[in-house]
Amino acid sequence: MTGTLNKMLVADPDFVMGHVVRNGLELLGTGSNIRLCSRLQDDVSRMVKLSSMQPSLTQREQKHVAALVAWSNGEMKQASNVWEDILVDHPNDVLALKFAYDNYFYLGNSNQIRDCVARVLPMWKPTMHLYGYIVSMHSFGLEETNLYSEAENAARTALSINPKDGWATHTLCHVMEMMGRQHEGIYMLEKTGQYWQTCGMLACHNFWHWALYYIELGDYETALSLFDEEVTKRAISSGAMLDIVDICSLLYRLQLEGVSVEDRWEKVYDVCKSHLHDHILTFNDMHILISCLGAGQKQAVKEMMDSIEVFVRESKGTNRDITAEVGSQLFQAFIAYNDEDYSKVVDLINPVRSKIIKIGGSHAQRDLINQFLIQAAIKSNKKTHHNLARALLNERKLLKPSSPLTDRLTDKVMQILGD
Repeated sequence: MTGTLNKMLVADPDFVMGHVVRNGLELLGTGSNIRLCSRLQDDVSRMVKLSSMQPSLTQREQKHVAALVAWSNGEMKQASNVWEDILVDHPNDVLALKFAYDNYFYLGNSNQIRDCVARVLPMWKPTMHLYGYIVSMHSFGLEETNLYSEAENAARTALSINPKDGWATHTLCHVMEMMGRQHEGIYMLEKTGQYWQTCGMLACHNFWHWALYYIELGDYETALSLFDEEVTKRAISSGAMLDIVDICSLLYRLQLEGVSVEDRWEKVYDVCKSHLHDHILTFNDMHILISCLGAGQKQAVKEMMDSIEVFVRESKGTNRDITAEVGSQLFQAFIAYNDEDYSKVVDLINPVRSKIIKIGGSHAQRDLINQFLIQAAIKSNKKTHHNLARALLNERKLLKPSSPLTDRLTDKVMQILGD
């Protein structure tokens, strides 16, 4: 894709929408920003200058530029509003839809992940190019709003149109994760690998889901094998932020389960260390910090926390506000866990637990924090925290009855409580 975009802009350097596509994909990839990358700042400035020099530019094209400028300045909600304005008049604008959709994901706005597609879906006909992908996008929004049956049906419809639709396969991964259908998930990924593994942007993430099923089942050896042979190799090769957070999350989940991960954190940290000062998403920062802690990089932890403090004090924008409201406590909690101060972890996280969704990501991705809190509550020296762990596990069991991981944790806390 990068090669195609570059060729397009070589052929027509003044093509504003070409710059919109290239800059938008880079910005919403969340691996770089204009605050730290002068080259990207120059690219965005050039896009703005070109748009101001072309009076024939349509209002729709001008709005695309405005949305990216807002996003590049950290105003994520403002950017969403502009993309939604475009979609009201141009419901088949797949670029506006994709950017709005991804932005809602970063904001943890599950309803809008679903509904931004629902508002335009009737305007897409089955005979239209990309129709299957729109259905696929809707399927994930349905899953994130707990409409699992509807999500599965939509994903399977999308796959009947295009078996190589990695996003539809991804929806099925989530459905099976959230419903406790681990064996089905493993079977599906095994049998359809020839299709979804061709999707370079999502293959690593689908392997991450595959490993989660094995962690749930307590088969840590197979999960580690997937981590080593697929997830890590792909993350190192791509350097994509989605892949980076996957390796951090997967290794930390294994560590929470008491698995010896040996020196694996060193490789993970090497991939993460260039992002200590990004602060594009709280969700990303959390995973980068985890890598520093896992690798025992105390100076990097201090450097990152100092950087976050300056970011909150001096910056503005959506992620600055989320970091101040939720992120700072979350980061301190991971540091406290690393210091074995488990009661402090609970005291930091439990009061903001209902706000964690604001950091973005999916329910499955944020479940790392749920497991983290429960483990800390179990390890705390306070009985009230043990009672909290039991309450959280009761909640978890009702949401996902078929969960060996929940059962293992419940056994632990019941032994402590003597029940």
